[in-house]
Amino acid sequence: MEPGKLSTSIDATVPTAARMYDHYLGGKDNYASDRAACEELDKVVPSTRALALNNRRFLQRVVGTLAGEYGIRQFLDHGSGLPTQNNVHQVAQAVDPSSRVVYVDNDPMVLVHGRALLDQNDNTAVIHADMRDTDGIFAHDDTKRLIDFSQPVAVLFNSVFHCIPDSDTDGPLAVARRVRDRLAPGSYMVMCQLVSEDPEVRDFVTDFMDQATQGHWGRVRQEKDVAEYFEGLEILDPGLVEVSTWRPDTEVTPRQLTMEWIEYGGVGRLP
Repeated sequence: MEPGKLSTSIDATVPTAARMYDHYLGGKDNYASDRAACEELDKVVPSTRALALNNRRFLQRVVGTLAGEYGIRQFLDHGSGLPTQNNVHQVAQAVDPSSRVVYVDNDPMVLVHGRALLDQNDNTAVIHADMRDTDGIFAHDDTKRLIDFSQPVAVLFNSVFHCIPDSDTDGPLAVARRVRDRLAPGSYMVMCQLVSEDPEVRDFVTDFMDQATQGHWGRVRQEKDVAEYFEGLEILDPGLVEVSTWRPDTEVTPRQLTMEWIEYGGVGRLP
């Protein structure tokens, strides 16, 4: 397996998915190139900001549920993105301060900002890695220090599988299976990605993002593709859904005015 080569420098002229997502969430860790790409994307899929906000709240609800109701105390977050409010470690450690979190991302800007944020948090680490490099991630010193894979762990692939292309060895399905096979019974996998049942939307967004990010993109898929990721897992209620409908809380969820694409997925438990 040869995942994409990691970049160690920040190029402000080339948009990244992490910085575009940060812009949609109202963050400040993005550049003019990212904002311009978002503006162009919005012309075809104007629901993207609401979609991003819904996805972030889904992540927070999932982590709170796994920590609070299911007793999970260790989390491995692939493609974690730039730090924002109520990050995984903050939600989990609000339930139990001893909760341990490892963030994984291939964007060097995430590494810089994440390590600055977590400088005083011994139970949390950020590692620079490609999410497809399962061997490297599991063998990393920080992962081995914080995660005991003989015990249940929550593995997160939240809104990231659309960032990697199809491949028999390194595509989303292969990655999901490879990680699943390393987990202890009682572990959970959280997986969702951008989907559309409209082939024109799928093709436009896939081509646009591939060009904008200079190849750091996979593709928008269909709901049936996401269902395959959960092979061998028991899917928690309410099943695989548009993520704003996954166990919604009392907080008002921003309404997606158009549904040309959605974030689709759920949570699976390894029996």
